[in-house]
Formats: sequence, structure tokens, C-alpha cells
Amino acid sequence: MPKMKTKSGAKKRFKVTASGRVKAGQAGKRHGMIKRSSKFIRNARGTTTLSEPDAKIVKSYMPYAR
Repeated sequence: MPKMKTKSGAKKRFKVTASGRVKAGQAGKRHGMIKRSSKFIRNARGTTTLSEPDAKIVKSYMPYAR
């Protein structure tokens, strides 16, 4: 069997933690920050873990990140 390919975009955007959760950057912070509340901006700092259905999709893009 040949090796499976990893999606290049996924390996740049996501990391898999030791417990198997998928870590990603917070969404919604690229532009239009004036209309966002200070609470939203504060809570959306750093990274977050994806929900299980989303993590399943991302893991299919990265077959060797386990």
C-alpha cells in the first residue's frame, strides 16, 4: 500500500493534542473587529479545541497525526 497523503492546509492550521483533541486558532478575528464586543475579542484569544464532529473531519485530513 502506498502512503496516504496529508492535506497541506490542515497540517498548517491544526495540531492534535496528546489526548487526541484537535487544537485550532479562534475563528472570527480577521476583520470587522469594531463591531465585535470587547468580551468577544477577549474570549477569542489564543486557541480552542474543536468539537468532536469537526475534529473527526480534520483527523481524516491528517491520517498520521495521532
